[in-house]
Amino acid sequence: MYVNYPPSQLESLSLTTDPHPEELEIEKEVIELPPLNRTSLPSSNGDGGIYLVQRGNSLASQKSEELQKTLLAHRHERQLVILQDFPDPDALSCAWSYQLIAQQYDIKCDIVYAGTLSHQENIALVKLTNLPAQRWTIQTLKNKNLSCYQGFVLIDNQGTTSQLLPAIQQAGIPLIVLVDHHSLQGELKSEFVDVRPYVRATATIFTQYLQAGLLTLDNSISQHVKCATALMHGLRSDTNRLMQAQEEDFMAAGYLSRFYDAQLLNAILQANRSKRVMDVIERSLKNRIVQNNFSIAGVGYLRYDDRDAIPQAADFLVTEENVHTAVVYGIVHDEDDELEVVIGSLRTTKLTLDPDEFIKEAFGQDSAGRFFGGGRTGAGGFEIPMGFLSGGNENSAYAKIKWEVFDAQIKQKLLKLVNPRDNPIQS
Repeated sequence: MYVNYPPSQLESLSLTTDPHPEELEIEKEVIELPPLNRTSLPSSNGDGGIYLVQRGNSLASQKSEELQKTLLAHRHERQLVILQDFPDPDALSCAWSYQLIAQQYDIKCDIVYAGTLSHQENIALVKLTNLPAQRWTIQTLKNKNLSCYQGFVLIDNQGTTSQLLPAIQQAGIPLIVLVDHHSLQGELKSEFVDVRPYVRATATIFTQYLQAGLLTLDNSISQHVKCATALMHGLRSDTNRLMQAQEEDFMAAGYLSRFYDAQLLNAILQANRSKRVMDVIERSLKNRIVQNNFSIAGVGYLRYDDRDAIPQAADFLVTEENVHTAVVYGIVHDEDDELEVVIGSLRTTKLTLDPDEFIKEAFGQDSAGRFFGGGRTGAGGFEIPMGFLSGGNENSAYAKIKWEVFDAQIKQKLLKLVNPRDNPIQS
């Protein structure tokens, strides 16, 4: 069950340091920014063209003001926006929104992810909108000069699902902004924090920033229309086509409806599944076991580029009669980096099942205290590095044994929660 943090509690998460008054006076003379939306956020007296919103009762208003102050303190800098390894529409659209907002403060942002885009809708979203996201593998990162970045940003994740984070932190780059709608995964020191687990999509949070006036959308600007379309897709995706949306999400969708391109969104949604995705769905059907209305399926080895077939298989299995929760997992293999990781997805229609609690209880934490996975309403996921056992699959018999061990271990952990009185190995 998600916790509805009161504004005062969320306020304590932010470590933003307000600029000194004398510094702000200097800043007013050299930069002119658009005012925040006066209808939702009252402006200041407007000296120097800077409008800092007065504090109100609304958490969205308060956070919009704090974000603007943070951006003011870091203008003219360059930042890295780090997404989860396999970014979804919510993450991609919000990263783009942040980039457009930051441009007004002469902050240059590079949006990066370490994994791949394999879901057909994600590929279509990036291609059809020219969304400026780049893939940086660990090898790519080694060849990059990170000294040009003065800070990094985490959007729709808290670093637990990105291979890039350790190298970024090792380079001494500070965390400037963290915006997410998942439950807190651990302590991260950031100047600005906006984590709202009760909000269904990070796209809702960023749309509220837009409504507050951090960026004035214009229908005549193609980039704005495409970004609004991407945000609508992200919001729609994370709320199960708005069926799990709450009032804030509907209000955000209503605002975006003035700017998004319905034909473009329809083209993104009409992207066809590949044959490889259909093969993984077929494999999940053959391998599934059903207990207590849970459908659990291991799909074996997958190519790195086919990783997004796993959540699509979970989406399919949960539609079976008498099934309220589906968990699909497999070993994803990256041949280039000899990297292997167990990746799984959970989908549920059971209102009383909290995916975040279920996954955290099933798989626990690593030695550093980080959970192997988490979730939100109706969906969750987990990633378990294979470490020393990665690679070495030239011998098919060995590869089979390795899969059988991981398959049995994951089933055992899941079935302890699904059917605790039974012997999970035998069942």
